[in-house]
Amino acid sequence: MSADSEDMPLRSFEIQPGAGRNRIRFLARGYDVLTNPFLNRGTAFTYAERKALGLAGLLPTGVMSLEAQLHRTYAQYREKTSDLAKYSHLSSLRDRNEVLFYRLLSEHLEEMLPIVYTPTIGEAIQRFSHWYARPHGVFLSIDNQAGLEQALLSYGIDGDDVDLLVVTDSEGILGIGDQGVGGIQIAIGKASVYTAAAGIHPRRAIPIVLDVGTDNLELLSDELYLGERHGRVRGERYDAFIEHFVETATRLFPHAMLHWEDFGASNAHRILQTYRDRCCTFNDDVQGTAAIVLAAAISGSKAAGLNPADQRIVIHGAGTAGIGIADLIRDEMIRRGLTPQEAYARFWCLGSKGLIVEGMPMRPFQAPYARPAQEVAGWARSGEGRIGLADVVRNVQPTMLIGTSAQRGSFTEELVRDMAAHTHRPIIMPLSNPTRKCEAVPADLLAWTQGRALIATGSPFDPVTFEGTRFDIAQANNALVFPGLGLGVAVCRASRVSDGMIAAAARAVASLVDPRLPGEALLPSIDQLRFVSATVALAVAEAAAAEGLATVELTDPVQQVFESMWTPSYPEIIVE
Repeated sequence: MSADSEDMPLRSFEIQPGAGRNRIRFLARGYDVLTNPFLNRGTAFTYAERKALGLAGLLPTGVMSLEAQLHRTYAQYREKTSDLAKYSHLSSLRDRNEVLFYRLLSEHLEEMLPIVYTPTIGEAIQRFSHWYARPHGVFLSIDNQAGLEQALLSYGIDGDDVDLLVVTDSEGILGIGDQGVGGIQIAIGKASVYTAAAGIHPRRAIPIVLDVGTDNLELLSDELYLGERHGRVRGERYDAFIEHFVETATRLFPHAMLHWEDFGASNAHRILQTYRDRCCTFNDDVQGTAAIVLAAAISGSKAAGLNPADQRIVIHGAGTAGIGIADLIRDEMIRRGLTPQEAYARFWCLGSKGLIVEGMPMRPFQAPYARPAQEVAGWARSGEGRIGLADVVRNVQPTMLIGTSAQRGSFTEELVRDMAAHTHRPIIMPLSNPTRKCEAVPADLLAWTQGRALIATGSPFDPVTFEGTRFDIAQANNALVFPGLGLGVAVCRASRVSDGMIAAAARAVASLVDPRLPGEALLPSIDQLRFVSATVALAVAEAAAAEGLATVELTDPVQQVFESMWTPSYPEIIVE
């Protein structure tokens, strides 16, 4: 495998096969080494290496170990007084020295994940055009479709050496909406998590933004905006662009998983359904969110002493994420013995117009969950017209309440007390991000249920002590699923990502905790992320093999997963 920095001449280095992909043949010399973030190790170059690579006189005299460099750069990080300043510091480090960046990130993943990814990255995305300094990833314009193939090739990685394409069109970014070309930052952040959490080699993943314009007038009015200056293209031209991209990308990179990220609700489900049977593709907002919530649902059911198929589930926020969650839990119910009709009957989903009922306007992906009109005809309601969340809880008496509504405080005390009055261990998941949009906070949920609630949240929360018991709060973070899923796909070179593989990932995550212990979280902690990712990868690869989707034989699955995980350490240098 060969690769290049955008600032470097072609073929700056070659990663030698075997030996854990940790032997690098340096082709660059002098400043070209120091300006390539994958080659540069700064003051860690030994005197012999400096002489061989033409670095004599280009570095201070002292030679530092990687551990000493980590100590110094972590101290610099801790000096930053704002999350955005910390993000900028880490971005600058990545631009100088990728190994050091990923080593620092992997050793402080729980602390730094909210910085390099959600929520801090949302601010960085909004400032992209103003902060632009160094190019990362691939920018594909709908106005230059003829140049799409060359743009992908320009990244400089051979097709067989790509495991992952992280792609966004930036319409539905992290609750802040349409961010145009700045969405490349979310693709970069996601790829960084794949590397830090699951060991996907940083030179085997390509972040991509599909620039189809933007409907964000603030961006269009900004003279510094770097994207296409027109409204967001939709309809047939948009679909043709997506088709051209998928056809080209899958031809050039035949073994790569195509990860869709932060597409708008009107496109996310449709694109996933269009391509999921044609290529190896995955939508984290739909399937990753669903998988981690399924994991929490399995853990919560275990703690409550219930079969997941016996849950009565209310989903407040029946958009892309909410219905994706319903779909995966529905499939798990079917695997546990329910018929499809029985499984659909276990869900009550609310959209912007209240409970989804047959005959009302709805999106196609919501239709299977519409409740019969005759079912709700005799319900007691708090008002005329729409059937609200409190009405649904009052009439359904759910055992599980899931929030993907972005409506702060919508899980009210009255509503939660009503739910808790009818189920001993209510499972409550206020998943909306960021914290200011959370449907309820854990301390209130525990107080309103006398400590009986089983909780998973979208945002991180500190532990809560209630009546002498410390409750660790599970964060339903997709990072517990998607890195391991991508690694598992890469290990077995799966031809598709099936629902069975995603469910296997969820069950693997749930297997790593015992929620029956007092105060135990429903999900593993982020500080266990590398172990979690390896466990998920093993389950995913074995599921792919069982379904006939693996194109590489799993002769020793544990060893194959282990050997595929890149460790950020300075490689052996080969100089010729």
